[in-house]
Amino acid sequence: MKKIITMAIVTLSALAATSANAGGGGNCHFHGHAPVKEAVIVGCASERKAALADNGKIDASWKSISLDKVETVEGKKMKELKLSFKNPAEKDASKQTLYMFYSLTGNFIAANFTGM
Repeated sequence: MKKIITMAIVTLSALAATSANAGGGGNCHFHGHAPVKEAVIVGCASERKAALADNGKIDASWKSISLDKVETVEGKKMKELKLSFKNPAEKDASKQTLYMFYSLTGNFIAANFTGM
């Protein structure tokens, strides 16, 4: 009986550790200092954009918008990737471009409509 309980605890612990490392963004939670490929960050930004739309933070029309531009910019503490998505269907001209910022190591920093 002790072996069964021990095995169950070990199995549950392993499953909990796996889901904790996923970080809500699936493959978009990174540790370490190695730069991440731009294509991976673009995929993570698209996932985050969809989540923002699903959660009502931005209009649902953003879900179908593709990446417009990727730039490397000087952030407050380090270089960052600035990803731009343009939505011409957005009626408010000040909100037609969604900017997302990621560290070069792949971690999400911020999203906004100002680009700052």
